[in-house]
Amino acid sequence: MPAEQTTDQLAPGADRTTPALRAVRTPPGVTLRLGREADGGALARLDADTWSTVHAVMPRPEEPLAPFFDGRRARPEQHLIAELDGELAGYLRLLPPTPLPANAHVQAILGLAVADRARGRGLGRALLRAAVARARELGARRVTLRVLGHNAPARRLYESEGFVVEGVLPGEMYLDGRYADDVLMGRTLTTAE
Repeated sequence: MPAEQTTDQLAPGADRTTPALRAVRTPPGVTLRLGREADGGALARLDADTWSTVHAVMPRPEEPLAPFFDGRRARPEQHLIAELDGELAGYLRLLPPTPLPANAHVQAILGLAVADRARGRGLGRALLRAAVARARELGARRVTLRVLGHNAPARRLYESEGFVVEGVLPGEMYLDGRYADDVLMGRTLTTAE
């Protein structure tokens, strides 16, 4: 059973780093922290700017952009934020996949985006490593994610960080006039890492 099943809601002025995030090696100019309510506008813009059928299953965001933190998505502190030279440049959403106690030992990656200007600088890898470290910090034994079958760059990244394909839902999504596989991936966390 995890030591902590959900992230604590942080006070507005609280430190937005954790020991796990501070321990992740990051590329030059990149810092990692937990999200905050004030990130909502920048995160909504990032989602709109990076939207593509390569990775998105939701419809393209339209102006005016809906609030990022609208009560349906995870809380701000369930987002790992990557800043490049002090400016928000990426995020990863990490939270329990369900409210069920039976899988409270699992954390799921339910969103990852990196700004075009920051691509190729290792932010996605840093966020993924931060997610694994944060999941471990929260007492999780597994981290899972879903990725579209045709998103080869993301699949290569996940595989290089120890995630394995655990299932494929053939033709599960219909995007841009084509059926796409939904690939389920996971990684078991060990204490030896």
